Amino acid sequence: MHYDFDKPVDRRGSGDLKHEVLQERYGRSDLLPLWVADMDWETPSFITDALKARLEHSLFGYTVEPKEYWQTVQRWIEDHHQWHVEREWLTYIPGIVKGIGMVINFFLEEDAKVIVQPPIYHPFFLTPRGNQREVVWNPLKGYEMDFDNLEQVCDEKCCLLILSNPHNPAGIVWDKETLQRLAHFAKEHNLLVISDEIHADMALWGNRHIPFASVSDEAAEVSITFGAPTKTFNMAGIVSSWAIIPNPQLRKPFYRWLTANEWNEPHLFAPIATLAALQQGEEWRQQMLRYVEGNIDFLIDYCQQYLPQVKPLRPQASFLVWLDCRDLGLNHQELVDLFVNQAHLALNDGEMFGSGGAGFMRLNVGTQRRVLQEALERLRKCVK
Repeated sequence: MHYDFDKPVDRRGSGDLKHEVLQERYGRSDLLPLWVADMDWETPSFITDALKARLEHSLFGYTVEPKEYWQTVQRWIEDHHQWHVEREWLTYIPGIVKGIGMVINFFLEEDAKVIVQPPIYHPFFLTPRGNQREVVWNPLKGYEMDFDNLEQVCDEKCCLLILSNPHNPAGIVWDKETLQRLAHFAKEHNLLVISDEIHADMALWGNRHIPFASVSDEAAEVSITFGAPTKTFNMAGIVSSWAIIPNPQLRKPFYRWLTANEWNEPHLFAPIATLAALQQGEEWRQQMLRYVEGNIDFLIDYCQQYLPQVKPLRPQASFLVWLDCRDLGLNHQELVDLFVNQAHLALNDGEMFGSGGAGFMRLNVGTQRRVLQEALERLRKCVK
């Protein structure tokens, strides 16, 4: 089946975050939104059809998880990432950022510190701070992990490191040796590692995602992995995340706490959407990834020809592209003004992602090619 990713979809009026908060967050509503990390394509029809079929039975009472739910998740992970996950390692969680907050509150004392590796997805440091934990920076060095700095900043109060795997916003697919080294460091320093792998199924150009917990016994011992089909299949509003914890000493007390509070019970539509995505979605996923690759190639070629001051970092995974805008010679406020008030574009500014983000913007290319072209032409005119 051929899927049409050029088909226009008018999201306005659907209550979508991308449009509805522009005035609040950017100070104006007349912007082309290329910021929040969902895509502008329709959620695949096989997911919509599965939800519609359930809606035909108009009684929405208490339900149980379908018997094939976790078997399907296990099979998907093994087929796509060569990681065998035992059933008892898995549980539902009501969102990955919520899961981070739960781990912080369950495992960490109030004076514990959390290590993050900026530039990084901002909830990685906002969530610990919101829960009154100190955040420690371990900045990337040339888009590689800086283990010398990690050794310097990690003291006895550091109890948790939050890993973005693949990395957001730079789109890095971490190699096995780096992950093994991080796991060894975590084991030696008594660090728990949360590995956020929500972009795991969006590796591009033959790159391969490697689950952190799969690289060594040490990694399995120290890790909590979070995943979801929601980014890949564009259904972020249908919260259907999961946690994977191989180590029973971590898993049993945490899952018992989740169970006691009923936080591990999926809502009615999460298993339905997940099963449809993972059982029927491979062809759609492949076509979507090829379209994303085409958009990234178009972006890079356009910038080289018409906007040489803007240098996109080619991501190894995801539909998010990290734009190096430092050659424009603008300070932070001037850069934001150029994009928002002159080009009328809504992107995520780099300083949102912490240390190392100054002079950068994050662009979502998960949109129709004509929309991406329009955005670039707007920017080109203003830069010129």
